[in-house]
Amino acid sequence: MANTFKRTMIAALACGALFGLAGCETATPYQPLNAAHADAGGYSDHQIEANRFQISFSGNSVTSRETVERYLLYRSAELTLAQGYDWFEAAGRNTDKKTQTFAEPGAFGCGYGPGWCGGFWGPRWRYYRHGAWGAWDPWMGQPLDVMEITQYTASAEIVMNKGPKPATDVNAFDAREVLQHLSQDMHRPSI
Repeated sequence: MANTFKRTMIAALACGALFGLAGCETATPYQPLNAAHADAGGYSDHQIEANRFQISFSGNSVTSRETVERYLLYRSAELTLAQGYDWFEAAGRNTDKKTQTFAEPGAFGCGYGPGWCGGFWGPRWRYYRHGAWGAWDPWMGQPLDVMEITQYTASAEIVMNKGPKPATDVNAFDAREVLQHLSQDMHRPSI
């Protein structure tokens, strides 16, 4: 009986670990931006004129600047062909970086709520992190964990055109060539 309970507990812990790993954050895949889950990132585009669009791609905290900019170019090329054009020119491109800094108490809590901690009576703050409750006491000199989270958003205004692209314009992109060269780097959401 005890042996069966032990096996059941081990199996439950293993399943819990697998589900925990499945919930780990991954880089934003190439996907439309969902307003209900904007923090997940994705692309959006807005038509300004018949052949002019404003396009952006936002990544989450583990999406690199290079990936965000690559996905912006890919979306520009994809949209250009979908609108019946052959090439596009970037009238303006920009990449914004948003960094947030968080400070959390370290992992060395000595109790919960106000009370006796290390010989001193005083306030302590409770927090929940990494699946466990902890406390932080300002008088104990406990360290704070400082985290920085950076997210990138790339945006461009593009003008779409038909025919061969101008060979001397460094801001002009052949839409078919962009799709051909960037398609192997595209990571789409798993279904």
